[in-house]
Amino acid sequence: MGFELPKENDLRKAVFAIQNEKDFSQIALEIFRFQFFTNIVYNSFCKALRRTPENVNAIEDIPFLPIQFFKTKEIVSGSFSPQAVFKSSGTTGNNTSQHLVKDLSLYEESFLRCFEQFYGKPESLCVLGLLPSYLERGDSSLVYMVEKLIKRSNHPMSGFYLYEHEKLKATLESLEAAAQETILFGVSYALLDFAETDSLPLKHTTIIETGGMKGRKKELTKTELYDELRQAFSLNEIHSEYGMTELLSQAYAVNGFYKTPPWMKVFLREETDPLSYSARSGAINMIDLANIYSCSFIATDDRGRFHPDGSFEVLGRLDNSDIRGCSQLV
Repeated sequence: MGFELPKENDLRKAVFAIQNEKDFSQIALEIFRFQFFTNIVYNSFCKALRRTPENVNAIEDIPFLPIQFFKTKEIVSGSFSPQAVFKSSGTTGNNTSQHLVKDLSLYEESFLRCFEQFYGKPESLCVLGLLPSYLERGDSSLVYMVEKLIKRSNHPMSGFYLYEHEKLKATLESLEAAAQETILFGVSYALLDFAETDSLPLKHTTIIETGGMKGRKKELTKTELYDELRQAFSLNEIHSEYGMTELLSQAYAVNGFYKTPPWMKVFLREETDPLSYSARSGAINMIDLANIYSCSFIATDDRGRFHPDGSFEVLGRLDNSDIRGCSQLV
């Protein structure tokens, strides 16, 4: 059976025009076919599972590539010179993942559309970034995103902070006095350090924590983290961003309950059987249809749980045996 590959520009337009589940499934199958024929690693993985365009007829049939492959292989669809190479933090002590990005404008369109869906246009906001360890690396997709949001906000007080807690507190006090709606992106350990020394009540500021506790401070559950931050800043809500080096899109949460943009979807797999789905809780499989030139179908190392309103919760990481079992699919 022959297959005609969809045109790449048509795929991009279709991804951001998704309106419903039918649209999502149709575009997901088109991108699966595109990546099957143009991504050498994903092609080999799918063939090992005997999943090909001939027998993948529904979204549930699409294979999810274990995320560990990004540590040892170049996961690219097509042949290109990347405009950027984003790398993971490597906080677990393992090799770092890398994402070769063909088109930064695609990443920018994805994260901007997503941000506007949840928080409105950045032009009306002041955007602050407390991301010290990410800033020091210089190859972080998170820093790239926040930097672009800072520039688009065009607010004179928007900007990054390393360890300047007193300066950050003074900035927040000034913004609060002016009733300026503000977004503060912060890595978890840095937000906790800031909360311990420079807490203040925030009425016009939304805190978005981005993870990043491992190896930095005593491990806290998300509930404990949110409780400490809510108390320190007199907030009812702490927001979170769930993104990955390996993807081009993000999910956002209020008090730990994540929702995705229309072109992103979560499935949960059984932890003991990576090819079976779970209705309530399990390991997180992520579809990011904006990830056209890499792989849109990723089996992550995270555990999750669905909630009746369609949101999902991230419960933590899989242990090493679960991760090895997922990798041994190939």
